[in-house]
Amino acid sequence: MKCLILAAGYATRLYPLTENFPKPLLEVAGKPILDWLIDDMAQTGMIDEYIVISNHKFAKIFEAWAEKRNTSDILPLTSDIIILDDGTTSNENRLGAVKDIQFAVEQLQLDDDLLVMAGDNLLDFSLGDFMRYGKAKNATCVMRYYEASEERLHKTGVIEIDSTDRILSFEEKPAQPKSHWCVPAFYYYTREDSHLINQGIESGCGTDAPGSFIAWLCEQTKVYAWEMPGKRYDIGNLESYEEVKKTFGNLNR
Repeated sequence: MKCLILAAGYATRLYPLTENFPKPLLEVAGKPILDWLIDDMAQTGMIDEYIVISNHKFAKIFEAWAEKRNTSDILPLTSDIIILDDGTTSNENRLGAVKDIQFAVEQLQLDDDLLVMAGDNLLDFSLGDFMRYGKAKNATCVMRYYEASEERLHKTGVIEIDSTDRILSFEEKPAQPKSHWCVPAFYYYTREDSHLINQGIESGCGTDAPGSFIAWLCEQTKVYAWEMPGKRYDIGNLESYEEVKKTFGNLNR
């Protein structure tokens, strides 16, 4: 299984910290955000290639981090980390998450199951069970969590599911949410479904939010939603970054 980490954003809400530095490499409790994610995946033994999709502005910084990580003897990986530069230079000309995934699949000729995730989220549980869930279902899967706040439901992807966890509907930032099940930016794509990204884009699915392709895909085939056993921390602004640093600092004392 390959892991695609979406890290080509410009994180303008975290300025000045991210004006000249990528958000996924900000430190939390002593190590970069990406190291938390990759350390967890390395322990599962299920990933044989890590691909970080960067923009051109931050590609060299990611490459320096990857070189250091690839030569480290701490939690060694089964494959080196690849940094892929999508060529964009600003928030105004960014490709968007779905086109970044398309770019990676085409540039690297990927033909395998994919774990796709945002590089600016942290979890207090392991991704191993999610990957095993996807393999058991033999279908594309998302993660889900219950969100009680009506206000927050308007700012994220919201799904309806049936008794088997199959997604019945998926809507990004709905005006009238149909449920309280929200979807964070962690996805398990089957090899077959990863080859449908071009078709999804040509059919008019959104390309900015990473869930837009899944919203289109669940109308074409079976897509399932795994309930998270813990909490996801989305680092979206300076306040949330400070909160995450405190939380993970306490968890890892």
